[in-house]
Amino acid sequence: MKEQKIILKNIDSFVLQDIFECGQCFRWNLQEDGSYTGVFGENVLNVKQEKQDIIMEGLCKNDIKETIEEYFDLKRDYKQIKEKLAKIDENMEASIKYGQGIRLLNQDLWETILSFIISANNNIPRIRGIIERLSRTYGNEIIWREKKYYTFPSAEQLKDVTIKEYRDLGLGFRDKRLYETTQMIVNQKVDLEAMKKNSNTFELKEQLLTLSGIGPKVADCILLFSTLKRLEVFPIDVWVRRVMNDLYIQEPNENQVSKKQIERIATEKFGDLAGLAQQYLFYWRRETG
Repeated sequence: MKEQKIILKNIDSFVLQDIFECGQCFRWNLQEDGSYTGVFGENVLNVKQEKQDIIMEGLCKNDIKETIEEYFDLKRDYKQIKEKLAKIDENMEASIKYGQGIRLLNQDLWETILSFIISANNNIPRIRGIIERLSRTYGNEIIWREKKYYTFPSAEQLKDVTIKEYRDLGLGFRDKRLYETTQMIVNQKVDLEAMKKNSNTFELKEQLLTLSGIGPKVADCILLFSTLKRLEVFPIDVWVRRVMNDLYIQEPNENQVSKKQIERIATEKFGDLAGLAQQYLFYWRRETG
């Protein structure tokens, strides 16, 4: 671990608020100066924007350039993707204009699984608090500039944690879900390393659905926001149901709109970029009402 710094100049599609507040991650915190500080893997990084420059500095286990290229998905051409999606209709064009700085992070698969189990029927501040307490209690301590940070605990670090100990961290009904999923991973009932090598999205989703606390929406979030990075999936929550109904279905009672109906429209309109389309639509509707 060593302190490193990198400056990205004139980078397209990179706005801090759009990336860190669009619902895909929970361990990036806004600082008083408008920058964000986060922990991912064994890295602690502060990211700030000064005019056209993105300045990143912190403690990185490996080379910072390679680390941020992977994590921030810097090799993907988001400009080209946005141009393609914006041609679909005026709604997509408007949502892209609002969230034009979104990038989908390549987050650790294990951390993404547990984070989105914790996210079920939960609000963002509470999710952040639970994950922070979990990391502080069972993760590894990192000290950077006289402040303590904590890595997200591995399955091995959580293997002996009891349901009661999870409950004491404030997980509520999710305590049993985390316990059961951790045991399944530790006992190799689901092999995360094998999942990373599997190119079949349907098979990956079926495997995720065998884990405790994971339903279709959470499975799609994991597929989209982790290093699995399946851009064709379309997670559906209350905000996505609402925006898809308002813009494309227009059923008087939005609760009557089925997930299959939404998925069919998403596939027809957005194809293999449905996941990114979902992020633009979700962020636009949630932030603007």
